[in-house]
Amino acid sequence: MNAQQHHPTRQNSAVTVIGLGPMGQAMTRALLAAGHPVTVWNRTPGRADGVVADGARPATTPGEALEASDLVILSLTDYRAMYDILDDAAASLAGRTLVNLSSDTPDRTRKAATWAAGHHADFLTGGVMVPAPMVGTAAATVFYSGSGEVMERHRAALAPLGAARYLGADPGLAQMMYQAQLAVFLTTLSALMHATAMLGTAGTKAAEALPELLSFTDTIGAVLRAGEAAPGAALDAGEHPGDLSTVTMMGATSDHIVETSRALGLDLALPLAVQAHYRRAIEDGHGGDNWTRVIDAIRDPHHQVRD
Repeated sequence: MNAQQHHPTRQNSAVTVIGLGPMGQAMTRALLAAGHPVTVWNRTPGRADGVVADGARPATTPGEALEASDLVILSLTDYRAMYDILDDAAASLAGRTLVNLSSDTPDRTRKAATWAAGHHADFLTGGVMVPAPMVGTAAATVFYSGSGEVMERHRAALAPLGAARYLGADPGLAQMMYQAQLAVFLTTLSALMHATAMLGTAGTKAAEALPELLSFTDTIGAVLRAGEAAPGAALDAGEHPGDLSTVTMMGATSDHIVETSRALGLDLALPLAVQAHYRRAIEDGHGGDNWTRVIDAIRDPHHQVRD
């Protein structure tokens, strides 16, 4: 056994993964493939079988899992699960770094960082922006926030999961970016299903509809970038030039979508929500502004429409 094997570097240092759903299993395999010794623990022990067969070492308790590595990655349903699992093993947290890649709210991630500090552990929040099969591939991105020094200390060890994007010291930032991206993703998924249902009423099979709809979603980013050299710059400046599209024009389209969906007997929750944004902007006197003006009602839903 060579010296590197006796004294692992950051690149192949020991890592613990707690939580072995599809994402936790994918992360474990990516770490193993990169040469890390990986210890795993899951509340349902059988879920560890596959990664153990691939070379991971199973721990029998959360405390044993914590003590196996300085770097501990959590892949759980939510942050409540972290407390449920680690509270009884809190004595083993001191001196370790927890990297929680579970989904929850930014406020809960900030409270978790305080909880970890109270047990003398470092804490990083993370958000993995790809599904499990893409973890560890060139397409994978992981957002992180928390101490910059802690991030740099473990950057190499975390690299096998995906390209690391560090957002800043606030532990809530990575979770905020994660939720923001998923807001776009989940809304798009619902929109795709609404559109597929709409076309289905005319006899178009999903196998025909979805390729067309997905092709269109692929172009949306290019369309938005073509309308503004630096997307978001006008928003930051409080400017909503209506030279390419207006609230009134887009609002009329939202009206047509609601009318069509109602006539077809489809659920109206999504189209009504979109329509409400445009109607609010029009009622507030911004019909001639760019469609981005709908952000006002999103930012301040209780603002009173002016007379």
